[in-house]
Amino acid sequence: MQASRAALVTLLVVAAAAASGNAALAFVAAPLPFFYDLYTFRGADGGTTVISSFAVEAGRLATEASDGRHRYRFSLTLVLADPARRTVSKTHDTVYVDVERPFPDEHLLYTDVEVTAPPSADTRQRVIVIDAVKAGVGQLYTEPFPVPDYSGDSLMLSDLVLAQPGAETGRKRGNATLGILPSTRFPPDVFDVYYEIYNLPAGHAYTTEIVIERTDPDAEPIRLRFSGESSAGADRVLPELRHVNAQLSRGAHRLTVTVTNLVTGETTTRSRSFQVQGSARNATRVHALRRTYYSISR
Repeated sequence: MQASRAALVTLLVVAAAAASGNAALAFVAAPLPFFYDLYTFRGADGGTTVISSFAVEAGRLATEASDGRHRYRFSLTLVLADPARRTVSKTHDTVYVDVERPFPDEHLLYTDVEVTAPPSADTRQRVIVIDAVKAGVGQLYTEPFPVPDYSGDSLMLSDLVLAQPGAETGRKRGNATLGILPSTRFPPDVFDVYYEIYNLPAGHAYTTEIVIERTDPDAEPIRLRFSGESSAGADRVLPELRHVNAQLSRGAHRLTVTVTNLVTGETTTRSRSFQVQGSARNATRVHALRRTYYSISR
């Protein structure tokens, strides 16, 4: 059964590789399961910024020697395509980390990439990871991914990002540095929540409520409430980075953020499900060797 599933994954990857022009994937012979999430934000000139976080278990990757150390290296690709509008946004990275001793098999190596795409309800996403050390190992996931439109004047929230607390390296959003882990592999105790509030005019008083619920209906939700005055600039974008210290049990949870403009009474809400699995100490961010990016319309 496992061999049949691997063969099916290989066929799907090869077919998708041919369609996307990814020559390396055309020779994939073995699967490489990985975790990923996509997050959207208001972009420039009416576009939408899409960030994808990736994580791979170290035990699924081969290593190579590098100055007496062990190097893990893998390549990743994010493609957002809208066939009806004939638009494609794509980015590709190779990332690596060098260590004195190999990581435990379950240790997560994680990173993220970013593209800008036009808003559309018909976009499909394609995420690809291949082992850059051992030829023929890789995997692809593809599914519909509607790209939201953050233009307009109504009160809105971006996607909610859950990140490693106090990250010194990672994805930059304004003044925030985010160590983004896929929400299916999240630590149980301390983490950061990042989101952006759109169209909350400077000087307006507002409240933010954060609710963390376990999917078990008998569990009591955790509620955090903040109040303040908007300091948004001329673009009416107000970023918020909240530090959450909560002892969460393993399993599925749901995070909900609600923002209320106390001047107008307008309210907006955004939610994200996530899975508590283990300690943040069992994850290492890896860095890019190079980056290619393009966005085309035809």
